[in-house]
Amino acid sequence: MSWLRALRETARSGLEIERRRLEPLIAVRGAAGLALVVGVSLALFGPVIAAGSAFGAFQAAIATFQRSWRPRPVLALVSGVSLAVSTFVGYVTVSHTLLFLALLVLWTFAAGMSWAAGPTGGIIAGSNVSIMLVTITLPTSVLDAAAHAGMMAFGGFVQAALIVLFPVRRWGAQRDALADALAGVADYARRLRNDPVAPFDPVPLMTARNAAAVTPRQARRRPADLHGARGVAERLRPVLASLADPALGVPAEGPERYWVWEILGAAGSLLDSAARAVRHGDPVQLDETALSVLKSPDTEVILTGPPRRAADRLVSLLADVIEIAEGTGTDDRTPGEPLVPHRRRPTLLRLVPVVQRSMRREMRRGSTILRHAVRVSAVAAAGYLLGAVLPFGHGYWAPMTAVMVMRPEFTQTYSRSVARFMGTVVGVAVATGIVQAAHPNAELSALLAVVSAGLMYLLMRTGYAVSQVCVSAYVVFLLGMAGDDWSQTVPERVVLTLIGGLLAMVAYAIYPAWETPRLRDRLAAWVVTDGRYAATVLDRYADPASRSLEDVRTALLTTREARVAWQEALETARHEPVRHRGISRTSAADAQDALAQFGRVAMLMEAHLPAASATPVPEAAGLADALRRATEEGAKAVRERRIPDWGPVREALEPRDAAPGQPPPDSFVRNGATLLLRALDDFSQALEIGSGRA
Repeated sequence: MSWLRALRETARSGLEIERRRLEPLIAVRGAAGLALVVGVSLALFGPVIAAGSAFGAFQAAIATFQRSWRPRPVLALVSGVSLAVSTFVGYVTVSHTLLFLALLVLWTFAAGMSWAAGPTGGIIAGSNVSIMLVTITLPTSVLDAAAHAGMMAFGGFVQAALIVLFPVRRWGAQRDALADALAGVADYARRLRNDPVAPFDPVPLMTARNAAAVTPRQARRRPADLHGARGVAERLRPVLASLADPALGVPAEGPERYWVWEILGAAGSLLDSAARAVRHGDPVQLDETALSVLKSPDTEVILTGPPRRAADRLVSLLADVIEIAEGTGTDDRTPGEPLVPHRRRPTLLRLVPVVQRSMRREMRRGSTILRHAVRVSAVAAAGYLLGAVLPFGHGYWAPMTAVMVMRPEFTQTYSRSVARFMGTVVGVAVATGIVQAAHPNAELSALLAVVSAGLMYLLMRTGYAVSQVCVSAYVVFLLGMAGDDWSQTVPERVVLTLIGGLLAMVAYAIYPAWETPRLRDRLAAWVVTDGRYAATVLDRYADPASRSLEDVRTALLTTREARVAWQEALETARHEPVRHRGISRTSAADAQDALAQFGRVAMLMEAHLPAASATPVPEAAGLADALRRATEEGAKAVRERRIPDWGPVREALEPRDAAPGQPPPDSFVRNGATLLLRALDDFSQALEIGSGRA
């Protein structure tokens, strides 16, 4: 993609406005907390300290809107305290330009590296730096700076207290994540009726798994209907796929296929009912027709062998889902494993060493996070110096814009830069026009600022450009309340915002972190994890008694993460102004389909794993070893732009007579392994065609 086209597409995406479900009660609560803090500060300390405290309450409320599974009060407190510390340290050093620049670079670098702990931490840390650039201009003494910092922390405390006292949809984010996972499995069941090999999007299940991790305090308070359903939904997916598959399940035509259609439709209906109940915390409303299908004795007559076992297992799992959604079930385990009460999430104190280890892992050449940290710290320093040199005054608009819009990824940085500029133009123009026309006093300016913040809380999920209109107006009104920034004109603010956005865009162009050159590495990682997953499943067939289901589960999660990482990288690379390097778009799509089919076959074999007392299948061990070796060598070939060779797997599948005293080859295992080899051959063919076109 050319630079011109990339800029055009990112600009368009930055200005998009989406239809999202609004949450007015949460927006009103955030605005009420801000109004309370501003009102108290204005009455007790005056407009200057009120402006500083307002920034703390404003940022604390924004932190609670981030996608995080931690309690919202904790996010508000962390945001308020960290902003208070940043502001105080910044003011103490701001009079010494070189010292403050060193602090700004260090602070911004740490904020950039905090993306290693996740986007929530990165966004909060970056916002703290950008707001610090504004708030350090408000105090006039160290004592005032301490008062500002204290009131900022107080603002975070007020927002946290309001969340505790006036909860809105308690556990709402976790409920939505689990309901989305159940609804995704329900949709998968319906799609299998028309397409027996329909693809499955694992992202909702992965999101629900992240949401299911809780701290010990959360575990004691979590509702019963949020405990266990995710684990059952995970086990439903391979059962549904094995029931519908024409190669390892029922035939493509005939009465068995017709009855499977009915069972899949009934499963989708019941899962949808469970999803609605979980999302809203209501009783489960079951479809009697769907229940009659699943309880029908016709299943025992029509289905035999593996499909019959899959249907029985499906009915059992659906009963578990309904029980849990009604709040009466507690099962969150895989059969054969001990009861696991909950997935553990570290507390804030225990999270510190985890974050430190994540940052150390990213301190390496080629790390996307490290490059982002270097870029954003350099741009913040350059923007601060440039704003100080220009004759506009209040030059913090430039570095504040740059820090706010910069992200580790190209598309988000450029789209947010355009959206920030356009939103600032509108927001600053409207707010400055109101100020110049009405000449509001401190109280009216505070009210206008609270209204702007409330609109931002309400509309922030509809688009970045919309939220920036409200944020820009909020800053203008708030600084006007403090008696500052009156003299700066709309063109001056807009020019400084444009400079900050351009600095961010130029920095990414000079020191980029493109995903396109990494595509082959991402693909190779998926090949390895897919191979290990299939090999782990085969190991269970080879030795059912000594193998743990936890190994299979871990391998599945690993390959799922590798697949999602590949898909995200491919989507990111699609918008980058970089030509493909050895893998075309068509080749990448075909290779993805082949690896998805490989993982699907392994999942079908997992659905029929033998019990611990089952007869071992000796040849499965040889197939597992061949798959491990072949996929590791295949991944190496992908990285080196060679065509992988699957000779070890083909040799392991060659017909051999059973040794004396050994059982004959298992037909189910051989059929599954043959399908695995076919998917690997399709993968090599996709790369070969792509290499020919490149």
